[in-house]
Amino acid sequence: MLTYNKIQQAASVLRQVLRPTDMVWAPRLVPGCEQLYLKAENWQVTGSFKVRGAYYKMSLMTDDEKARGVIACSAGNHAQGVALAAQRAGIDATIFIPSIAPISKIEATERYGVRVVIVDGVYDDAYQAAREFERTNGGVFIHPFDDEQVIAGQGTIALEILDQYRAKGKILNELDAVVVPVGGGGLISGVAVAIKKSNRAKNCKVYGVQAAGAASMAQSMAAKQRKSLDHVATFADGIAVKHPGELTYDYCSEFVDEIVTVTDDEIAIAILHLMEQQKFIAEGAGAVAVAAAMFNKLPLAGKNVCAIVSGGNIDVNNLPRVINRGLLATGRLSHLTIELIERPGQLMGVSKIIADCGANVVDLVHNPGRENTDIASCILRLTIETKDRAHRDTVIRTLTEQGYNVL
Repeated sequence: MLTYNKIQQAASVLRQVLRPTDMVWAPRLVPGCEQLYLKAENWQVTGSFKVRGAYYKMSLMTDDEKARGVIACSAGNHAQGVALAAQRAGIDATIFIPSIAPISKIEATERYGVRVVIVDGVYDDAYQAAREFERTNGGVFIHPFDDEQVIAGQGTIALEILDQYRAKGKILNELDAVVVPVGGGGLISGVAVAIKKSNRAKNCKVYGVQAAGAASMAQSMAAKQRKSLDHVATFADGIAVKHPGELTYDYCSEFVDEIVTVTDDEIAIAILHLMEQQKFIAEGAGAVAVAAAMFNKLPLAGKNVCAIVSGGNIDVNNLPRVINRGLLATGRLSHLTIELIERPGQLMGVSKIIADCGANVVDLVHNPGRENTDIASCILRLTIETKDRAHRDTVIRTLTEQGYNVL
């Protein structure tokens, strides 16, 4: 059984190689939750919390185990943690990464000089391939979440949170809640054990957040038994896990207060807000805790809260899509289709109304009318920037009132 002392022991080892990440006050990020702090694991070395558990696990290996080498599987963040630890310790490493992992994570892992094997599919497919390689070739398997020593390493985040929260000085009450991303459950297991067994935050709630398309732990806790998913569907690749761990399910059942889910649109909006308001770059998995707070999935209003931003290794090729999705989901970017009668001045009239409403046209396409429209008509497709959904609706309502047919 994982104990508070074991997590403290992990912290003493990691303190020699990793610096504590910052805890940043974000009073305007979530209305009604002014005492919100962000634990910036996206600023951790390798860009994710995963290096904590991997490094601590490998620090405990014997010389014989180190000589055999290590094997790991990961969607990218655990891979980088294992690769860094292996490089520093001079250990041979073979890491299996699913094909859904961003190219940037694959390249970052390869830069540490380890052997990388790409497996078609998701994390669970890479896991099976890694286990088969272990049976055939030997080596020490470093599990990304279902391992007590790995969990102890991840739990060191909670010790930092408690230390840093008290150090803020202006906060008189104790921490009310910690909100944690959940994939296989290693991070939240370590954090929950540390929080619940600490005498420094006796009433603190520990909440988990999963992507709705990969909610294996949430479904398992609701059913009071481990549940496996047939498939996962989310761009938050770091938490796209079909099967919760055995150890982590037990720890979550005992120490976690609740696990909720967020949609991909909500995650995209959280990433966008973190960029704009906090200057944070978060990957999908790293933003789910903030998404849960932003969309009122948890009772956090008026509470003292820490949300863990668990990673920042988002694929830069995917980032524009995520930003665009966030803008669309919040009504700040909209696509309008308008049917017009083909005559001079129509485009100018539409443009003037949009400008007078305080919106901005960023793209425009003009096409002939459709098969079932007036032969003298044309179709105008516009992309407009607005402040929010209410502003967008004002633009549409004004166009309609002025006689334009907004399809």
